[in-house]
Amino acid sequence: MTPWKQKSRILVTCPKGVSEYLKNEIESLGFPILREIDTAVQTEGTLEDTMLFNLHLRTAQRVLYQLQTFKVISPGELYKKINSIPWEELIHDSGKSAYICVTSIADNPQINDSRFVNQKVKDAIVDRIRDKRSQRPDSGADKDKAVVHVYWKNDQVIVYLDTSGERLSMRGYRKIPLLAPMQEALAAAVIMATGWHGNAAFVNPMCGSGTLAIEAALIALNRAPGFLRNNFGFMHIKDYPEEQWRDLRKKARDYSKNTLPAKIIATDIDSFAVDAAMRNAKTAGVDHLIEFQTCSFENTPIPKSKGIIILNPPYGERLEAKEINHRRDAEKKETRAGKTVILRKASARDDQQSKPGAPRGLENIYQGVGDFFKSVGRAGNWRGYIFTGNLEMIKNVGLRTKRRLLFYNGDIECRLLEYELYADSKKIRKE
Repeated sequence: MTPWKQKSRILVTCPKGVSEYLKNEIESLGFPILREIDTAVQTEGTLEDTMLFNLHLRTAQRVLYQLQTFKVISPGELYKKINSIPWEELIHDSGKSAYICVTSIADNPQINDSRFVNQKVKDAIVDRIRDKRSQRPDSGADKDKAVVHVYWKNDQVIVYLDTSGERLSMRGYRKIPLLAPMQEALAAAVIMATGWHGNAAFVNPMCGSGTLAIEAALIALNRAPGFLRNNFGFMHIKDYPEEQWRDLRKKARDYSKNTLPAKIIATDIDSFAVDAAMRNAKTAGVDHLIEFQTCSFENTPIPKSKGIIILNPPYGERLEAKEINHRRDAEKKETRAGKTVILRKASARDDQQSKPGAPRGLENIYQGVGDFFKSVGRAGNWRGYIFTGNLEMIKNVGLRTKRRLLFYNGDIECRLLEYELYADSKKIRKE
């Protein structure tokens, strides 16, 4: 049994609320849409096709290739059904790839802990391989080798090969994340929602760890996000076509650009955030394409050409306090050649926020963003965007929204708000 050429259903998962953009990506690759839900899109193809998905999809989390589906009524029957699958033809039993991780989602009255399902499935797989090959692979929670995913709802079980391993939003470039950063897949979807493709300027004040700016650069370059990773789950399935994978990467590389037609600017008032963003951009290979600057959002330089401005301001005072503590925790010491070196000093922003009464209130921040948008509007036609999970603060912007798009940052309900910025931007009369 080798599924590399066999067509089956493929479930591609995504952050909640992003499926519309994932669907468009899958269709652009030439694959049909069989089903769409809020957190996933179902298509069909071979195991070879999953390599293409893992390389190119920006808004996906995992690419799950369906192996089998069957009915069970008990954990014992689940073991028997899983054990009947010829795993010895799929999973290595020796060598560096002889390792398996099992993940599961169980919606069954008999199960109150998915770890029980993981253990049952893992036992069924390794017992089968041991009986057939006299060797058994190691197993554990690490997702850097072969990964099997099981979905069990009522009496229905679906068994998948997780061809991604670690989720695809973990591109590998964010070496210095800040507290509660926006996931890469969500950032890509937010940029897609603006309709920006790289032909106009992209300005990102409050850039944090730089995820939005970096994803924008990758989109503008047509650079496949999978380039940044060298390990996927499909690489640890037997008969993995390594030469075909190299060909896919070469074609994607030939299609990508080397320069940008317009500027990408990212700023933050915190020098530590800007330094982290620059390092992350360097890891992604796009640091030379993004103009970084330490300044308040109001002082962000705006090019004379038109474009979009997008901000992801704080959601709440509690999160701001956690962020301050997180940044202070990042001031760590490192021993180099017997000497103790301070990796960073507390920034001016930290010093200001540590003083009683000094933190800039959320209302003032959102009102300041509105004033910033108005000043940009006087300079020419731009589009402004705010991505926020604090729906109460939106009214303080003081501008009429053109669109309000629903997203979720984890389990936080968020909005992407679009504003048309021009000299006579429409104001909302405050009560």
